[in-house]
Amino acid sequence: QVRLVESGGGLVQAGGSLRLSCTASGSIFYTGMGWYRQAPGKQRELVATITFTGRTNYADSVKGRFTISRDNAKNTVYLQMSSLKPQDTGVYLCNGERSGNYDWGQGTQVTVSS
Repeated sequence: QVRLVESGGGLVQAGGSLRLSCTASGSIFYTGMGWYRQAPGKQRELVATITFTGRTNYADSVKGRFTISRDNAKNTVYLQMSSLKPQDTGVYLCNGERSGNYDWGQGTQVTVSS
């Protein structure tokens, strides 16, 4: 059974940095992987995605501050977050896509204090 597990969330001050990791267990390879986030009372939103070839896409709100990367051999996707803002606060969820089907992690809490 495929399972994606996130790590690296926590509490950080505004302007600080945090690195999230997500590793997929089992024998599966995703064409695309990404990070989404959701704050209480708000819709889940796309943060960043990356294909197996390394092509990336970012939400406008995080461009220039966040960097997504992946290690195909380790089946792991990372999200390096810098210059964090309070509005970045939320539950960050890892996603893997294959042929239009999606797997999701449990999520990791990121809280940015002012």
